[in-house]
Amino acid sequence: MSSAPSILVVEDDAAIRRGIVDALTYSKYEVVECGDGEAGLERALGGGFDLLLLDVMLPGIDGFEVLRALRRERSPLPVILITARGAEDDRVEGLRGGADDYVVKPFSARELLARVEAVLRRAPQRPAAIRGVVSDGIKVDLERREARLADETAVPLSEKEAELITYLAVHPDRAISRDELLQRVWGLDPRGVTTRTIDMHIARLREKLGDDPNAPSFVTTVRGKGYMLSRQAEVTP
Repeated sequence: MSSAPSILVVEDDAAIRRGIVDALTYSKYEVVECGDGEAGLERALGGGFDLLLLDVMLPGIDGFEVLRALRRERSPLPVILITARGAEDDRVEGLRGGADDYVVKPFSARELLARVEAVLRRAPQRPAAIRGVVSDGIKVDLERREARLADETAVPLSEKEAELITYLAVHPDRAISRDELLQRVWGLDPRGVTTRTIDMHIARLREKLGDDPNAPSFVTTVRGKGYMLSRQAEVTP
């Protein structure tokens, strides 16, 4: 059996679909193609794929509807949206809806393959669910969005704080860049964006947890790379 990643391509334009399939096949991926949203959703929910390349403008149900249906079913399948729409609102809608990345037509095979490789590198580290994190006496219950400090004080967490901890927890062995956190947690396109949003949230989270910013034991800073959970942190699935 082939160990090559399996990719489902859902694109209604036959010429574009053929170009995508040829590029992926040449790069040694296993590829299944589909021309409409309803059939694509059925295939995706059936499992067996490592990645979904999903056009937004599809006959029947569009790509956004397919994406929403997948996430309602708690499918962890990574999704890259393919769209001719250049509007920022559409890109943000896709990212907030659970897409992992997007490409805007027209795009080169080189760009598409680079995005596919980047998403696949991240995808294997996703577990189905994370319930909590414990580190240096701090216990975080992600289901209740609550932290319990070493002195048993209960501290409520905001939705974004819980999502931030969750994302760090499902990628425990690498530093997560600010750009990746902006895209995956905040649903924002980091390209061309200068913001202190991530740093401010980390600072507030550390303050809530009583985590010394000069010697943090929960969320640590990796200089020049980003943030990660402390290596002593234990994740509860």
